[in-house]
Amino acid sequence: MARRPEDRLEAATAWVRSQRGKSKRDAAPVGETVDRVLAKNGLAKRVAQASVIEEWPGLVGTQIAKVTQAESVTADGVLWVRVATAAWANELSMMAPRILARVNAERIGRIREIRWVPR
Repeated sequence: MARRPEDRLEAATAWVRSQRGKSKRDAAPVGETVDRVLAKNGLAKRVAQASVIEEWPGLVGTQIAKVTQAESVTADGVLWVRVATAAWANELSMMAPRILARVNAERIGRIREIRWVPR
């Protein structure tokens, strides 16, 4: 005997309702899952290092951000920054300890050195 579509829908709805709360574990937020996978695979440090590129303007301020562009970070923690002129590269190299302190504040992936590259 064939069941009507309405009966099948009602049965399916009842089954779904009966399954609620039966999960062995609650679903974790996506961010937590991504963090866990990155940490498990040893990539959390590299992601933290690479985030410096996107965060660069906020880390160094508008004046320095106008004449620089963070381009890449090596696995051993060298940040390569493109600079408008050699004079700016020289000035920024003298400021490097203070900039590194700001860049590394509360970061798991440490930047150990900044290389300034004039355009």
